Amino acid sequence: MSEIVLETEGLTKYYGDSLAVDHLDLEIPRGCICGFVGRNGAGKTTAIKLMLGLLEPTAGSSRLLGCDSSALTPAIRQRIGYVTEGHRLFRWMSIAGLEKFQRAFFPKQWDDKFFTDMIEYFDLPKKKKIKHLSNGQRAQVSLALALAPNPELLIMDDPTLGLDAAIRRQFLEGMIGLIMREGRTVLFSSHILGDVERVSERIVVIDKGILRAYCSLEQFQEAVKKVIFTFADSVPNEVNIDGLLHCKRIEKQLELTLVGTDDEQIAEWAKSAGAENHTIVKMSLEDQFIEFTAPANQKRLFKWEER
Repeated sequence: MSEIVLETEGLTKYYGDSLAVDHLDLEIPRGCICGFVGRNGAGKTTAIKLMLGLLEPTAGSSRLLGCDSSALTPAIRQRIGYVTEGHRLFRWMSIAGLEKFQRAFFPKQWDDKFFTDMIEYFDLPKKKKIKHLSNGQRAQVSLALALAPNPELLIMDDPTLGLDAAIRRQFLEGMIGLIMREGRTVLFSSHILGDVERVSERIVVIDKGILRAYCSLEQFQEAVKKVIFTFADSVPNEVNIDGLLHCKRIEKQLELTLVGTDDEQIAEWAKSAGAENHTIVKMSLEDQFIEFTAPANQKRLFKWEER
């Protein structure tokens, strides 16, 4: 059995003249939770739909569980769980009705006890109709429906979007506790970087359809740094240091965002540039992501930013 559960090779999608996904190459191993992140319009949802065979690629290919995405068989689809962005469920159905409907597609693998346990964990009445549920409750039903067939691969497209903090945490704890059975693999797209940081082992960063980073979460957090250099007089006009992403001058201080630059290189540059001292600023994953994907010449939105 292959240890690569999801792979893409040169996966590309154009909508007319607009490029949505640009030669995406990925290999996601069995048994990990992988965070899939990018700004709005970065191409995450398009990439996911291509992987699932819901869209036809302009070029390239993808494979899920060893099967080409353009020809996923019913047997392969039964091994895949999918939670859509916005949790699109039949609003006129009750939870029990949806359970019956979904179970029919998985006659041999549906776990009745597992579904019931999840619904009880989320404190949801099975007789209640979807149209009477909150956004958070619909998210919980979506997760239960996706997990009850015991999928080997679970793909979730922004499942916590629109949920309040308490419900998001409950949702994620449910996911961690109930998904990570032996050999299960998760691709988890989210705009909320705190959620990705909480559950993911690996991270994929996509920007304008282009793969910018694919590594362990720990590697990404170690690679992206913000360093503040303090000078006795004026700051240097030119900054020449490996891995420079952004440079910001504030009076006698120089704030650099770096990627892949080790502490020794930073110390050597500080000495050569004549800095009195330098400090590596602790950053959250959200801060690192924003800096990593921000345009090089980002425009200021407010006049006070020019100070």
